[in-house]
Amino acid sequence: MPDGIAYGGDWNPEQWSEETWEQDVALMREAGVNRVSVGIFSWSSLEPVEGVFDFGWFDRVMDLLAENGIGANLATPTASPPPWFSDAYPQALPVDADGRRLHHGSRQGFCPSSPIYREKALRIAEQVALRYRDHPALALWHVHNEYGCHNARCYCDTSAAAFRAWLRARYDTLDALNEAWGTAFWSQRYSDWAQILPPRATPSFPNPGQQLDFRRFSSDALVELYRAERDLLRQLTPDVPATTNLMAGAHWDMDCWAFAAELDVVSTDHYLIGARRERHIDLAFAADYARSLNGGRPWLLMEHSTSAVNWQPRNLAKAPGELRRNSLSHLARGADGIMFFQWRQSRAGAEKWHSAMLPHAGTDTKIWREVVALGAELAGLGDVAGSTVTADVALLLDHSSVWAQDHPAQPTAELDPVEEAKRWHAALWRAGVTCDLAHPEGDLSGYRLVVVPQLYLVSDEGAANLEEFARRGGAVVVGPYSGIVDEHDRVRLGGYPGAWRDLLGVSVEEFLPLDAPIRLASGATGSVWSEAARVTTAKVLDTYATGEPAWTRNEFGDGFAHYLTTLLDDAALAEVLATACREAGVAAAAAGVPGLEVVRRSHPDGRSFLFAINHTAEDADVTLDGGRTVTVAAGDAVVIPG
Repeated sequence: MPDGIAYGGDWNPEQWSEETWEQDVALMREAGVNRVSVGIFSWSSLEPVEGVFDFGWFDRVMDLLAENGIGANLATPTASPPPWFSDAYPQALPVDADGRRLHHGSRQGFCPSSPIYREKALRIAEQVALRYRDHPALALWHVHNEYGCHNARCYCDTSAAAFRAWLRARYDTLDALNEAWGTAFWSQRYSDWAQILPPRATPSFPNPGQQLDFRRFSSDALVELYRAERDLLRQLTPDVPATTNLMAGAHWDMDCWAFAAELDVVSTDHYLIGARRERHIDLAFAADYARSLNGGRPWLLMEHSTSAVNWQPRNLAKAPGELRRNSLSHLARGADGIMFFQWRQSRAGAEKWHSAMLPHAGTDTKIWREVVALGAELAGLGDVAGSTVTADVALLLDHSSVWAQDHPAQPTAELDPVEEAKRWHAALWRAGVTCDLAHPEGDLSGYRLVVVPQLYLVSDEGAANLEEFARRGGAVVVGPYSGIVDEHDRVRLGGYPGAWRDLLGVSVEEFLPLDAPIRLASGATGSVWSEAARVTTAKVLDTYATGEPAWTRNEFGDGFAHYLTTLLDDAALAEVLATACREAGVAAAAAGVPGLEVVRRSHPDGRSFLFAINHTAEDADVTLDGGRTVTVAAGDAVVIPG
């Protein structure tokens, strides 16, 4: 990272004549750009014919950046193989679950398990590294781009063989695999490793254990591709950090926890979803997730948009000031770099309608004026770099649980663990409570409160971890359909929620999905889900009309655990979480001020920065330590050193 905040975006000079490059760099300096990502989609320009390399044009690009004091996130261009690759090696193209081979014409057209793809990808990565390892513009390796965005799972024969090898390493014996997958059901018991395939299209539901392990294998295959390129780059440039841009909070086909462990610095892309209410809260979820993936350390926003994107059914432009608010929200939640896709808006290609820092209409535009103003503001916030965000609350999230619950044979199709996690996070956001995300097996010791919106699958280690947190005095809130199965998607017997019956002091006999909202004794409503539960050691705080518990609280060790047996309406959920926060001693920032986002970043030496971002059309007041009040104008944001 540069001194201060990294600012810039993807620069794709290969799309433009060289006469444009000088103008681009001059405008970058005007906008305060100090970092650009280059080379991401340049494989066909760097290696136009297999084995024939052309770096002359790219030398001039890198030299221009160095001459103007702009650092390069230098990409290995392996996310988009050239036409010659698919023409020469059609067996390396991906195959979907229906057996269709996908062809060249977009990007990420390769099977992640293909040895031919890996060989060619490592060759171009090595050529780039050898050429530019001593170049003064090189600041960071940007390995690949958005792994698995379009080819997260491949079902070809090469992938099938790699899947079997992965399973052998995981289970060692067929007996262990058959036990884990429950293959006695539907006569699926395997007698030879060669019989095992990816979960291709079948007449009915696939085996849940097979589907879950294939998701895990597919994620691991992408991590292994990253690791191969990263290790090569480390050999050639041991002092240059490496990253790849995850899509934390938006892309659920990769295990981001596993991927983040391999990165020198976590970077991510985030785009607003047009149809979402309160899009800025979804942004906060993604930013909090990125920070958590980096262990609380600063992270890099590799991409977001200056205005509209191009890939939604209706691509909404950002309102005046929204570009700034979005950027400062990411900064407030731990980003040390604010970057966009892309620098100059494309004239042709599939993303020509995706906004950019320099739009089609040029510099006499709202977007350009806001880009220049943001660059100047970030330059003045250099002291924020390196500071961190401290959260008292953690929300448990695990990709394996999301994947397991994605199996079609569930009690109801209306439970969405990701949306429920976002809903609980949003309730905390509205209460002014900053929240980390955490893996169920991660370190929870630094938190006062841990919330578990919907964790269908949990390992024995994860289950014990949460129990130990409560036993030592922590506060817990668990939502329905949590702790139900083990890491192989096998039901925990003896009554639900199997992993946490003792922690919660509740035993559930039967799930009772709902086809209409249900009224609780308190006047709250539940929807989608209910359970036939009875308390063992817990106290009942709210019930259904039938008298069965809807909200319980159980003392456990030196701590306590709340449990919900339904999806409460937003207001009732907010009250449950507010109750748990009060009991746990979790303080809220600017509580009771709807739409006002308040987050603090701090340095170890005591310096801090309070970000107050007003997402509403009305002025809002924030009270600082010591009682001083600061008014944040409608749609404005302020950063207050402390």
